[in-house]
Amino acid sequence: MKKQDVAKKIALEAEFSAELGSEVLNHIIDEITLALSRDNSVSLPNFGSFQVSERKARTGRNPKTGEPLQIAASRSVRFKAGKALKEAAMGASS
Repeated sequence: MKKQDVAKKIALEAEFSAELGSEVLNHIIDEITLALSRDNSVSLPNFGSFQVSERKARTGRNPKTGEPLQIAASRSVRFKAGKALKEAAMGASS
């Protein structure tokens, strides 16, 4: 399912136009992005939570040559699925 499909489904369920459904979805994504950019976590009960994770700099190895190389510190977004989402996904695969 693509973003456009999700927006259409939102519009259908809420009984408003597809354009408004797309706008609602974009606002939700924008708010989650803004919160994460400010180092806030986002928790959506029964769906899951998003949070920013810090990775320390470390030494790795080039798999081709075996030479050590420095891997820079970085930040990434982590998502942890909520209980209802996990159960729904498990039911879908059965």
